[in-house]
Amino acid sequence: MRRFFWLFVPVLLGLVAPAEARPRDDALTGAIRCGVVADSRQWLDCYYGAAQPVRAALGLGPALAGQISLAASPPAGGAPRDEAIRDQVVAHAAGCTRETADRQWLDCYYAAAMPMRVQLGLSAPQGAVRPVPAPAPLLASMPAPKPAAPSGPPPMPRERGLFAGVFSNLKPIVHSVPMQSYEMNDRGAFTVTLADGQVWAQSAEDEVYHPARWRKPASEMLVTIAPDAMHTYKLTVDGEAYFYKVHRIR
Repeated sequence: MRRFFWLFVPVLLGLVAPAEARPRDDALTGAIRCGVVADSRQWLDCYYGAAQPVRAALGLGPALAGQISLAASPPAGGAPRDEAIRDQVVAHAAGCTRETADRQWLDCYYAAAMPMRVQLGLSAPQGAVRPVPAPAPLLASMPAPKPAAPSGPPPMPRERGLFAGVFSNLKPIVHSVPMQSYEMNDRGAFTVTLADGQVWAQSAEDEVYHPARWRKPASEMLVTIAPDAMHTYKLTVDGEAYFYKVHRIR
C-alpha cells in the first residue's frame, strides 16, 4: 500500500492547475520528492529544505543552503530507510491543510517531522505542549524549538490547498454517538469508549500538539469519527471546533 500511495501522489499533483498552486503546495511536493533519499538524516534535511517556498512567502530567513540544495535535487540511490516513519511524517504534513494561515501551516509542517527526529535520537518536546513558531531554519542536527506553554488545541478551519477535496467529504463511520467513558494520561492524551462499545485512542503523533481538555461528563459528549488522509481517522465532539487524530483499539 505504501508503494501504491507514492505512485498515486504525482497523479494528484497533476490535477492541480498551475494557477492554483501555492507555496505550501510546492513545499509538500518537494517533501514527496525527498522520498528517493536513502539516508534518513539526509532525508530529514531535505524535508526541511522543501519548506523554503513557504518561508520565502512569509518573509522568513531562508532554510540552510544545504537543505535547499537537497530539496532542489534529492540524491537517489539505495533503499530508503525508515519508510513507515517517513510515510507518517508526510501524512501528518498533508493533514496540515486544515491550517488556513501559512505561518500556522509551517509550524504544523515542522511539527510533523517529530517522529523522524525521535527515530534519529534528536531532541523532541516534552509534555503536552505545542511548539512555538519556527522563524529560523531548522537543521536535523539542531535541537527542536523550545516549547511554549499549553494553549489548547487550535480551531479546525475549512480545508484548503492541494489535498482539499481529495481526502475530505468522506462519510463518518461514527456519527453523534455518546461517550460511555474517557480516560486521559498525564499528557492529556485520551482513550474514549463509546456507548456502542468501540474504543478509540488519540494517535501518538497528535497527542503532543492537541491535548484534550474535556470537563463534561462522558454521557454529555457526542462523538463523530470520519476517515482522513492516509487511512487515518479524525474525531470531533459535538459543540467543539476542534478535531483529533485517532485510531481504533477495539
